[in-house]
Amino acid sequence: MSSESATDKPSDPWNAETKTKFNKKQNSEYFDPCQEAASRSIRCLHRNGADKDLCADYFQAYRDCKKQWINERKAARQKEKGSFL
Repeated sequence: MSSESATDKPSDPWNAETKTKFNKKQNSEYFDPCQEAASRSIRCLHRNGADKDLCADYFQAYRDCKKQWINERKAARQKEKGSFL
């Protein structure tokens, strides 16, 4: 059994380090702070013969990470621009 777990909470996807990397990247360059969670889900699929049911926890961990990152990114943009409402 692997030492990694789908229930391991990924670190904050929008921390100071990832924010700096995101802001300094080229416009055409793709940056995903949830790449570790994505890699875990792909490894799970390979390990389990592409049985998605066995990897549901990994998929959910990736979705949670992406959702958190998107929400934090939106909040950062609103803070930078200010609210017009």
